Amino acid sequence: METDTDEGPQLGSEPEVQVPNNVSNHLTTGLINYIHTTGRYTSGINLFEKLRTRDMEVSSLLARVMISADEEVQAVRLLHDAIAKLPMDYSLLDCQATFCQSKGRLDWALECAKRGVTAAPSEFATWAKLAEVYVGLEQWDLALLTLNSCPMFTYQDKDIPRMPDPARILLPVLPESMLDEIDDPPGHYDEVHPSLRKLHASGYKGTFFKAYSILTEVTAKIGWDQLLRIRSQVFVMEEEYRSEKQINHNPNPNASTTALRGTPSPGINGTASDGHPDGEADLQTDDEETLNEKQSLPSSPPDSTTIADESIEKPEHTITPEVVKSGNEDESLNSSNSKYTQFHNKRLCERWLDNLFMVLYEDLRIYTIWRTDMARAQSESSDYRKSAEEWEILGELAERLHHFPEAVEAYQACLR
Repeated sequence: METDTDEGPQLGSEPEVQVPNNVSNHLTTGLINYIHTTGRYTSGINLFEKLRTRDMEVSSLLARVMISADEEVQAVRLLHDAIAKLPMDYSLLDCQATFCQSKGRLDWALECAKRGVTAAPSEFATWAKLAEVYVGLEQWDLALLTLNSCPMFTYQDKDIPRMPDPARILLPVLPESMLDEIDDPPGHYDEVHPSLRKLHASGYKGTFFKAYSILTEVTAKIGWDQLLRIRSQVFVMEEEYRSEKQINHNPNPNASTTALRGTPSPGINGTASDGHPDGEADLQTDDEETLNEKQSLPSSPPDSTTIADESIEKPEHTITPEVVKSGNEDESLNSSNSKYTQFHNKRLCERWLDNLFMVLYEDLRIYTIWRTDMARAQSESSDYRKSAEEWEILGELAERLHHFPEAVEAYQACLR
C-alpha cells in the first residue's frame, strides 16, 4: 500500500478537485472512508506516519485520522508543525479551518479559509470552505459573493456505458404471493406528477451540487425573501441595469414631461421610490378600486399552486458578464464605470449562479405546494395519497432544502 500511494493521482479524484495530487485522489479518499467505516484508526495512523516521512503533504490526512480517533491534541500539534514547514498547502489549511469550525471558533476558521483561497485560488474546495464559514458567521452578502467567485468544473462521470432510462418498469409478482390488502393497484408506480419529474436540482453533481447545497443552507436560515433582498443588494439586477443605461443614454429628458410625471428615483430591482415597479405607480388607484370590487364578491378558496405562487416571489434575473460584454451592448459596464455610480459596490452575477436561483425557486414552489396540500388534507381529516416514487422524490426535495423532519416523514410514507 505504501508503494501504491505514489500512483494515486493517476486514478483521478473527486469532481470538486481540479488537479489530483498525492493527498486528493480516489485512492486516499477510499482509504479515509475505509478507516472511518471500520474504525481501524490505529492502522491508519501508522500508515500515514510512514507516508509522512516521504511526503509532508500527507500530514493533512494524518491529522484527519487523528481527529476522528479522538486524538485532537496531537492533531493540532501536527497541523502546527506541518503548516510551519508548508505555509501555503491548502489541504492543511482546509483541515485546520474544518477543525476550527467544529469547535465553534469561526473567527479562526475564517483566517484559515482566507489563506486557503490565497494558496489555491483555482480550487473549488477552498472557495466553498470560505463560503461555509461566512454562512456560519451570518455574513450572507459575503457568502453570496464568495459563492459567485467559486471556480466551477464540468462534472466528469465514470467512463462506463450508460443504458437509457426505461419507458416503464414491470416487476412481475408470483400469483401465490399476491395480497389485495397490501398490493398496490396496477400502474401505481407509474403515477408520478410531471412537475416532480422536472426538478433539475436532483441531477446536480460535483461542484454544482455543493454550491446548491450552500445556497439552500442560506435559504433555510434566512428565508427566500431575505435571500432575494440580499441578492439584489450585492448583484447588479437586469432591470436596474437596463433602466440605468437608458437614463445615461437620455441625460436631458423633456422638461414638460418631467414636470407632469415627476422624477421618481429607481430603486432596487427596478422599483420606484414608492416601492412599486416602474410603470405601475400610475395604475395604483385603478387597481385598488378593482381590488375592492373583487373583495366584495364571493370567491372560491385558492388552490395550493396559487398559494405557492403568491407566497414565493419569483426571482428576477441578474445581469451577467456575458450580456455586459456582448457586442449587442452599446457601452460596457466596465468601460463606463464612472457613469454607473449606482453599481460601484455591486458585482456581476455569474450565469450558473443565476440559474441556481431559478432552480431553487422551483424547488421551493413544489415544496410549498406539497406542504399546503398535506396541511389541508390533515385539517379535513382526509388521506393524502402519493405513489412510492413520488414520496421518494418529495423526500429528496425536502432533504435538499434542509427540511430534515419533513424528509424523514416523506421517506417513511414511501415505505408504507
